[in-house]
Amino acid sequence: MNTSLMIMILGMALVTYVPQVLPSLIMEKIVLPKKVEKFLTMIPCTAMAALIFPGILSVDTAHREIGVFGGLIAAILAWKKVPVILCVIAAIALDVLLYMTVIPHG
Repeated sequence: MNTSLMIMILGMALVTYVPQVLPSLIMEKIVLPKKVEKFLTMIPCTAMAALIFPGILSVDTAHREIGVFGGLIAAILAWKKVPVILCVIAAIALDVLLYMTVIPHG
């Protein structure tokens, strides 16, 4: 294997790994107020919602309601604390069902 390619792969691995490890090492020693901890735990959910929401509206621009219904069922199941994979499967199943029954195929 090419040496420069190997160095580049190792560099990318290091650049990916270090930002993940450093916060966990630093945060072990810092005691944060409960409100800050709650805020930090909500960041992944907020980021995920921000990434998913545009996709819900653009999944099929001719039939936006299909994406909205899929997102709605996933949100309801997530609110009921259903595992994420089941939320995704339920949303996909509903969207497929809607595509098969609502959209005319010609």
